[in-house]
Amino acid sequence: MNTYQDPRASIDDRVADLLGRMTLGEKVAQLGAIWLVQLIKGEEFDEPAAEKLLENGIGQIARIGGSTGLLPEQSASLCNQLQRFVVERTRLGIPLVVHEEAVGGFAHRGATTFPHALGLAATWDPALVGEVAAVIRDQMLAVGARLALAPVLDVARDPRWGRVEETYGESPELCARIGVAYVAGLQTSDLSNGVVCAAKHFLGYGASIGGRNQAPVHVGPRELREVYA
Repeated sequence: MNTYQDPRASIDDRVADLLGRMTLGEKVAQLGAIWLVQLIKGEEFDEPAAEKLLENGIGQIARIGGSTGLLPEQSASLCNQLQRFVVERTRLGIPLVVHEEAVGGFAHRGATTFPHALGLAATWDPALVGEVAAVIRDQMLAVGARLALAPVLDVARDPRWGRVEETYGESPELCARIGVAYVAGLQTSDLSNGVVCAAKHFLGYGASIGGRNQAPVHVGPRELREVYA
């Protein structure tokens, strides 16, 4: 057993050992993601595609629900097959992470659709939002998804921005309180039983010029700290 595979070794030692063994291609692969739809043929695991696309492993499998329309049991089976493939058939056997959108529910066929983020914020009830997030967590874990592309913590001050409904509104305090509850419901106090949150987007992203998505942002340091940070 190599040091990086030994659960008794320290995390620092395991990371150092693994990085020392990785090729440049394997390191680059860990920074990337491949959509699940690229690794299936019809509704079945496409092994030849996996052999080609996952030769160096992969960091993440993207959009297991949003790109396929599969039933939950089909996604669960495919996630298991993909994990088995990268662990048993790649040189270093590094497990992958499966992610999906989860702003207003797990974006997967058969999952519960809750009010979108702006609607959740309108409840003014962080405890209730935490319960919503717990349901989303359970549904994601059931198919093997361990990373949620949520919550959106942009503070919406310009109604022209096309992603306002993904936010918790214009109040920094409300965004913070609802966002914390959402993260707590998904991640729990023990990540071994939770789903990791990718809170988004980059600081100030939602304050773009003219409300255009991905446009430049011109915000002073005080406003950045008091409203968006």
